[in-house]
Amino acid sequence: MESILPTTAFSSSSSSSKSDRRSKSKSTQTSSKPSLVMALISCFAWLYVAGRLWQDAENRVLLATLFKNNSQQRPKMLTVEDKLMVLGCKDLERRIVEVEMELTVAKSQGYLQNQLKQSGSSSGKQLLAVIGIYTGFGGRLRRNVIRGSWFPNVDALSKLEERGVVVRFVIGRSPNRGDSLDRNINEENRATKDFLILGSHEEAHEELPKKAKYFVSSAIQTWDAEFYVKVDDNIDVDLDGLIELLQKRRGQDSSYIGCMKSGEVVSEEGKSWYEPEWWKFGDEKSYFRHAAGSVLVLSKNLAQYININSASLKSYAHEDISIGSWMMGLQTTYTDDSRLCCSTTTSQDKVCSLA
Repeated sequence: MESILPTTAFSSSSSSSKSDRRSKSKSTQTSSKPSLVMALISCFAWLYVAGRLWQDAENRVLLATLFKNNSQQRPKMLTVEDKLMVLGCKDLERRIVEVEMELTVAKSQGYLQNQLKQSGSSSGKQLLAVIGIYTGFGGRLRRNVIRGSWFPNVDALSKLEERGVVVRFVIGRSPNRGDSLDRNINEENRATKDFLILGSHEEAHEELPKKAKYFVSSAIQTWDAEFYVKVDDNIDVDLDGLIELLQKRRGQDSSYIGCMKSGEVVSEEGKSWYEPEWWKFGDEKSYFRHAAGSVLVLSKNLAQYININSASLKSYAHEDISIGSWMMGLQTTYTDDSRLCCSTTTSQDKVCSLA
């Protein structure tokens, strides 16, 4: 019994010691894993920071090199040649402005593109008048009535142009270019040869104020005449009487001739002759003095003014009002001629009347 007890005690002590060693080993392994992870993270962080610092250093070197190269290529001061070049550019700019001003003055004096194209005068002499009869796509019946009354036929047109008078029906183009409306006008013109077709104008009732610009510009660039006359296609004209009236006015520049009138500005939408910009005509809402639209006459220099400044001229709802507004800022001579009051019967020697 006594020999067994020490042996048992030794075994117990040995077992306890082994258990402690295993516990320490596990504790050491457990504590070493976080340390290893932290070491790896620190290593990666160090590599990232080192890489960024290296990249920034390369960028700084590259920027310094570029700055040095540019500073070496840049002149320290302007040379005499450089100064002369700057002065030359300024002088050229000044000359361009002067040439543009001279061109504007030349245009105002009649040196216009195609001015020498005088299709209505084989002798090269200045015509007395170009008469444009406003018409539309639905006006063929009225055109035929006019052709059968006061408007000359094809042969008579040539003889009339020898006397210095050109007469044409004036019409624009269809909104749908090349459709049946345009084709019908082209076909009619081939047969009668009495149209002035405004290729850039879209034919519509609400576009009549713009039509005045296109007619005047097209007419003055095609024929050189003393007067440019606009006539509606619902008017009968005593052509000989009109020619006589214009011949008596020859040599009168800045002439604006017609049946002068004024009248109330219609401000209520939906009513006839409504003016959307009625508020521009003051509290009294009265139009300024202007020629009635049935027949009106412009001298050559006024027609030139419209042609040159057409892009900047303001158009109102009605054509006669628009033309009247263009005349107000000029040294215009207003001629109120009762013979051109087509809707009245007060004058015995009228040259126009309602058809």
